[in-house]
Amino acid sequence: MSTETTPGPSPADTQPPVTSTRPVVQPGDRIFSGLAKGAGILILVVLAGVAAFLLVEAVPAFTAPSAEIPGGAGFAAYVIPLVFGTLLAAVIALVIATPLAVAVALFITHYAPRRIAQGLGYVVDLLAAVPSIVYGLWGAGTLAPASVALMVWLENNLGFIPFFAGPASTTGRTMLVAGVVLAVMILPIITAVSREVFLQTPRLHEEAALALGATRWEMIRMAVLPFGRSGIISGAMLGLGRALGETMAVAIVLSVSGGITFNLIGNGNPSTIAANIALQFPEASGLGVNVLIASGLVLFLITLAVNSIARFIINRRREFSGAN
Repeated sequence: MSTETTPGPSPADTQPPVTSTRPVVQPGDRIFSGLAKGAGILILVVLAGVAAFLLVEAVPAFTAPSAEIPGGAGFAAYVIPLVFGTLLAAVIALVIATPLAVAVALFITHYAPRRIAQGLGYVVDLLAAVPSIVYGLWGAGTLAPASVALMVWLENNLGFIPFFAGPASTTGRTMLVAGVVLAVMILPIITAVSREVFLQTPRLHEEAALALGATRWEMIRMAVLPFGRSGIISGAMLGLGRALGETMAVAIVLSVSGGITFNLIGNGNPSTIAANIALQFPEASGLGVNVLIASGLVLFLITLAVNSIARFIINRRREFSGAN
């Protein structure tokens, strides 16, 4: 008798059907993705439009004869003192504000009791909401007269340093006071960024440093500050960006006489690009408007260069954190 067996199903036949694992894109996700992409493109378009406008309007100032530029010495001679004043005021503000902002951020995050830290954080954040013209009025009406005695002391005791060579201003409306006002204005920006970065320091790293016998300051120096270094740089660059473009506070405080000088306590002070545009634009006409726009283009390029340098520094330190 022949016993033929029917072949059973192969292993391939017993496998479940393969289904697509591609996620289903919901309409809301598609809409949000399109809006986000459109917002990014819009920012680039606006930035390119601003740059194109400045460049087109600045061309007549670049090509005009030197005698037609205010001052009669050409555009370079006109804008270089303004660039110098802009950078000098911003650097003074940054040198004063950055250490103070880091110290305030460390006090709020690691030293102050919770209630005091919360209230102090609100007060520091409120400084950013004060209009710049109010800072200017405070600087010109209160800080400048109060600083006259200090400037006389600096001239008498530190006059051998070019920054305090004197003669000291009798009104106090000097580059040093303008830098202090700018420092107060950028203080909340640097403090806020530094505070948030310090709060993100891994708790285990802080506890490990304390467990090894470190004091609180040693723990901050070994764990918190290295972890937050890139954040401190980011906050400082954000503050520098505001200091470079500040207008009304500098225009109200500073007593301008033009020229390039490192004397911070004298009556002769270079103006800044933003303050010069604000003061000269209402009465400017013809080529004068193009010259002011050209100086605005220079400020635009300076700000772009500062942000690029800051991004380069941050990217170099991105791989390092307290975890490495």
